[in-house]
Amino acid sequence: MHTSFLEIPEQYKITTEINQNTYLVNGELKTWTGDTANVYSSVSSTPEYKPTLLGKIPQLGKEEALEALDSACNAYGKGQGEWPRMKVKDRVACMEKFVEQMKTKREEVVKLLMWEIGKSLPDSEKEFDRTVDYIYDTIEEYKQLDRDSAKFEKHDGVNAHIRRGSLGVVLCLGPYNYPLNETFALLIPAIIMGNTVIFKPAKHGVLLMTPLLEAFQTSFPTGVVNIIYGRGRVVATPIMETGRVDVLALIGNSTSANALQESHPRQNRLRLVLGLEAKNPAIVLPDADLDLTIDECIAGTLSFNGQRCTALKVLYVHENIIEAFNKRFSDRVDALPFGNPWDQGVKLTPLPEPGKPAYIQELIDDALEKGASILNEKGGETTENYIFPAVLYPVNKDMRVFKEEQFGPVIPVLPFKDIQEPLHDMAESNYGQQVSVFGQNVKTLAPLIDTLVNLVCRVNLNSSCQRGPDVYPFTGRKDSAVGTLSVHDALRSFSIRTFVASKDNDYNNAILNELLDTKASNFISTDYIL
Repeated sequence: MHTSFLEIPEQYKITTEINQNTYLVNGELKTWTGDTANVYSSVSSTPEYKPTLLGKIPQLGKEEALEALDSACNAYGKGQGEWPRMKVKDRVACMEKFVEQMKTKREEVVKLLMWEIGKSLPDSEKEFDRTVDYIYDTIEEYKQLDRDSAKFEKHDGVNAHIRRGSLGVVLCLGPYNYPLNETFALLIPAIIMGNTVIFKPAKHGVLLMTPLLEAFQTSFPTGVVNIIYGRGRVVATPIMETGRVDVLALIGNSTSANALQESHPRQNRLRLVLGLEAKNPAIVLPDADLDLTIDECIAGTLSFNGQRCTALKVLYVHENIIEAFNKRFSDRVDALPFGNPWDQGVKLTPLPEPGKPAYIQELIDDALEKGASILNEKGGETTENYIFPAVLYPVNKDMRVFKEEQFGPVIPVLPFKDIQEPLHDMAESNYGQQVSVFGQNVKTLAPLIDTLVNLVCRVNLNSSCQRGPDVYPFTGRKDSAVGTLSVHDALRSFSIRTFVASKDNDYNNAILNELLDTKASNFISTDYIL
């Protein structure tokens, strides 16, 4: 499971460390000379295993964090800033400039995705390309939003010009598992809707922002985008404590989200856009097509080692087919090739978090102690940067692996006899993001779907759970999410309906006509963007 540096293809070698010694505040890439933190990859480049030092990042303090907040607040200017008042077509032009520059950095970002978080080459390329597509789709959707608003309405003798307005200052924190795509799914709509942002990259997947800093700096007006580095407690908490943040946009875990929310002195004024934990189940009915089901369950449980909020984290299999399912599923898990991210056909890659193998082992030990067995031969085999996926059966509700979101390679399987068993568990669960249902009998599926749509936000029929396509709503119930992310919904999550109203009389109408004719206002406008 080790690779010597000689075997690493030339284009993927890390030949120089990245000394990330700048941060973006007030339109300036400021040089940092204070404390730094080393960024290590769990992917080794030596025959004897040792983590690879990729580079250094600044460990900013409270002072720098508040400087970034001042920068964002000044750029918003209490609603008088250049950015929130700018014409839609001009904001679009800034975003187009950004994405064109971003595309030139594909190779560097993809390479860092592989090294920093251990994501396979095809998945890293897909993450980059999907993010670029997301930005273009957001631009198109924003234009459509503007086209739909380029009109007046009249009811009960009142004319109204209704658009969507910005919310203010956004603190944006992204996750390590999709440090580019999911972070940008927050950042891009927040910016384009006229908000100003302070963004702190995730703990893992932080250096891959380095190639993009200049694009952020040169594409947007001073202070619109501020990028800071450091520990969340040190930089994010003081920002929230000021009460000057209008929106907390975070993809990560609810513990961090709750702590940040609670540190804001005026919570009723804080808008939340959160993507949090999930414990998405698969329900395998007795008439499921096993070939298809096993393919989808392998992808659902183990794509990117199960480090996805949309991963299948518990499998309910009907007792009539459990034996056949377990045997075939376990064999398939054992056949998955482990290797480095650039290895051809690799399915399992090193885990980026140093403590993850030990945590997964704790879950396995707890399950074994309470009556489960490991069904696959390789399950639980551990190296310095990996623990091979263990298929655990039979799992019960007292086991930690049933209750906790494992976010890694371990798969709990539960037998069920009556469909009410998984439905009851889902209703009792703290989470409610998605479910996968495998089966074909319409009479069974119909009532099941009608119940599941009240428990989760996406029911996947004969397919694993996933976020995409990005035009579809992405959200969750209970502790899984606040707000909706998709190209269409995210623009709404980061804005509010706001309008100008006037009584329908000659005096007001003459003023409105003059406003339209002179194009003096960026808000009151019926210009149509093609």
